[in-house]
Amino acid sequence: MKFSYKILLSTVLIMAIALGVSGYFFVNYVFDASMEREVGQALDESSILQFAFETAALNIPSKYDMLQNATIEEIGIKLEASGQGGRLLRISDEEGRFLYASEDFAQQIDFLMQIDSQTRIYQVVRDGDYYYIQTGTMLDALNRVLYLETLHDVTGIFEERQRGFHIYRQVTVLMLFISLIVMWIISGWITKPIRFLTKATKKMAAGDYAYRAKRISRDELGQLTVDFNRMASALEANMEQLENEVRAREDFIGAFSHELKTPLTSIIGYADLLRSRKLDDETQFLSANYIYTEGKRLETMSFRLLDIVVMKRGELELQDTDVSELFDYLHDMYGAVKGVTLDISYDAGQVCVEVNLLKSVLLNLIDNAYKASGEDGTIEVRGQQCEEGYWFSVKDYGVGIPEEECSRITEAFYMVDKSRSRSRNGAGLGLSLCTQVLSLHGSELVIESKLGEGSCFSFLIGNTDGENVE
Repeated sequence: MKFSYKILLSTVLIMAIALGVSGYFFVNYVFDASMEREVGQALDESSILQFAFETAALNIPSKYDMLQNATIEEIGIKLEASGQGGRLLRISDEEGRFLYASEDFAQQIDFLMQIDSQTRIYQVVRDGDYYYIQTGTMLDALNRVLYLETLHDVTGIFEERQRGFHIYRQVTVLMLFISLIVMWIISGWITKPIRFLTKATKKMAAGDYAYRAKRISRDELGQLTVDFNRMASALEANMEQLENEVRAREDFIGAFSHELKTPLTSIIGYADLLRSRKLDDETQFLSANYIYTEGKRLETMSFRLLDIVVMKRGELELQDTDVSELFDYLHDMYGAVKGVTLDISYDAGQVCVEVNLLKSVLLNLIDNAYKASGEDGTIEVRGQQCEEGYWFSVKDYGVGIPEEECSRITEAFYMVDKSRSRSRNGAGLGLSLCTQVLSLHGSELVIESKLGEGSCFSFLIGNTDGENVE
């Protein structure tokens, strides 16, 4: 059963119970109040008749020592005739014999046994379709003890109660019908956000992760919609990240297979040439040199792959290091390289790093700059102290990188100019390794390049204590 139907049926059921119980108590409250009023009137009338009977008995000429039955009947007739709208009464003697009774007065004598001189009693009796309040009181007239009973018609009150129940049932049915329509509209409006969420979950289950549920309220269901959309956005981002990782892994495997195939083909080919025939010294040297060159490229690629794996799994042991140690190392490594001018300039300062890894980053950046520079090119290596930490930058004036390639050059095995990189034992792993190392240091590689004008690679090593390091 739908949630809206549950709300609808439960609300109508509660209203039906509430209206039924309240109607029952209301109608009976009105009935009890009317009956109480009628009982009071019946008892008052009984007292008046008692007084009138005793007064009439005293005014009769005294011929006998006791009040005669004929006199009693005569007084009863006069009392019955004096009533407005008809009056039913009955007078009985000490033995319970009826001395006078109005026509249609119920012939019951058990009520007489309950009458005494101290109290007036009453009861509600039913005679066919009629209801009466029967009262009883004791008379003391001329040495005789008599019993006076009256019947007060209250049929109208019972009929009013029945009409009240009938009208209230009709009103209740009408109210329930109207409530059913109103609650059907309200339950549909309340559960509308749930229907939107259900639709969104079905869309997402079908693979449409970009679909979002519409928010139509500001209550808890509206907040649930916001949270659901936030969860959907996170799920979409995670799915996109997983897809990118799967795609990158596939690209990595394809590139790795291709990078292995090229040098292995050369090695196998020249090795087969050496073992299958006798060559002159020059051809033999060239073949061995090709084998050596491709083997060194495979060695470089394997070492860098290993470094990347270690970077993803290892933890750094940071230590405070003077930047002069880093720049002196770079000068010793590349200062004497022919065909390129290494221009090093830096501010004094200290950084908290893993020294060997940071050296590897700087060496990779300089190596890339060297490969991108032409003959007599210049590579500028700069170090600058700033408020946030220490900036390192490596700039060349070589071929540059196309704008659309900048976002991919940090991927493993990706090379802008594959022919030039392979000619210098490149495998496209250097920048990927750099980004891994910098990520472990809480930094990232900033790339600025313009095709034909050169490139600048820079990164910031932040202050560990939030203050400048002198």
